[in-house]
Amino acid sequence: MPDMSLTKNVMPEQDPNVRNKNFYEVATGYTEETAVKEANRCLNCKHSPCVSGCPVNVRIPDFIACVAAGDFEKAYEIITSTNSLPAISGRVCPQESQCESKCVRGIKGEPVAIGRLERFVADWYMKNRTKNIKCAQCNGHKVAVIGSGPAGLTCASDLAIMGYKVTVFEALHVAGGVLMYGIPEFRLPKAIVQSEIDGLKAMGVEFFTNMVIGKVLSVDELFEMGFESVFIGSGAGLPSFMSIPGESCVGVYSANEFLTRINLMKAYLEDYDTPIIRPKNVAVVGGGNVAMDAARCAKRLGAENVYIVYRRSEEEMPARNEEIHHAKEEGIDFKLLNNPVAILGDDMGKVRAIECVKMELGEPDASGRRKPTVVEGSNFELEVDCVIMAIGNSPNPLIRSTTNGLEANRRGCLTVNPDTLETTREGVFAGGDAVTGAATVILAMGAGKQAAASIDKYIKSKN
Repeated sequence: MPDMSLTKNVMPEQDPNVRNKNFYEVATGYTEETAVKEANRCLNCKHSPCVSGCPVNVRIPDFIACVAAGDFEKAYEIITSTNSLPAISGRVCPQESQCESKCVRGIKGEPVAIGRLERFVADWYMKNRTKNIKCAQCNGHKVAVIGSGPAGLTCASDLAIMGYKVTVFEALHVAGGVLMYGIPEFRLPKAIVQSEIDGLKAMGVEFFTNMVIGKVLSVDELFEMGFESVFIGSGAGLPSFMSIPGESCVGVYSANEFLTRINLMKAYLEDYDTPIIRPKNVAVVGGGNVAMDAARCAKRLGAENVYIVYRRSEEEMPARNEEIHHAKEEGIDFKLLNNPVAILGDDMGKVRAIECVKMELGEPDASGRRKPTVVEGSNFELEVDCVIMAIGNSPNPLIRSTTNGLEANRRGCLTVNPDTLETTREGVFAGGDAVTGAATVILAMGAGKQAAASIDKYIKSKN
């Protein structure tokens, strides 16, 4: 009989007043006993509605049934038959709006904690691995993957399993893309990302870092080197700003730069010399997961006051509920229905305050969210010494501008055939944020899987 408890088993976490001073992982994970107990809440529905909410179609009831039976190794095999990065997706995937939103248990209570169980299985396997990773028999064909974020890693993994010789080209000095530079250690430990990358290397995937495609090599040159197809998974790393007065002041960061200095360049560690302002009062502009990450990092760097400045209400915030909850627990101050109009500097050109106006919500806009309008005469100043802009990113135009035949939309996102993810240049495929703009890790992984299958069909059709 299933466990009919209406609530999920609690995920153990660090105390908020302890964790907001360190970069260790917030959630410490289920024990074997707790995982089995949570797995027994699953009804093993005949039609598996949860699977329809998963972008990579993990066989969710099957792996959960194995957890319930205590067969964690089999559970891992089931997950990784469709998801090559379960330790990552189990931590950062928005399950509440995807697989768990379809769970029947959520009708009269909380859904099964699918993400927590996926994380448990992946972590258990990393600690108890008994099987060596094997290379598939090489089929004699070469594919280049540009970018080593979730789309690129997934595409590379699936192609390697099919027998392709895959080479990944990463612009930064460390592989992992946004998983390394964008997501903080306390949400996604970098050792876990590195473990997944090491697994791909064991499968025969080659990684070359410091390779800025469009500068060091062009897409045309990759084809000249014998690669039969190219996958572009270069993400969306070009930050957006508001174009308001004062954005050139010292102490204004894009969230991209701020998080890269902390996560990739280890600015939070004393034995690293990475320059970064350690502010006392911080305004983070935006309401998504990146804004939450930046705010929580600033708090951990020692800031006394950290404000989230967002022009809509909490109901409209795109960040995960879990991230908003954790930010509040850690002492982040939410300044909702406020919008910056200027950044004010002192005589030295350093940030001294941010000027905002109050907002009110009107009718829904094209996105379905209520459109914010300015409350006239409501200007006020918020004293800060650092402003972090977390209002979105777009794809870097470098690859597009140096490759003949690649088309993009007005936002700079590459144009692809939605059925195959082939771009307007034959043999070149693309997926993830380079196509959609900034989105979730799991959607990028789904695109990587789709592209790998399409590349396989493309190359076979040519031979």
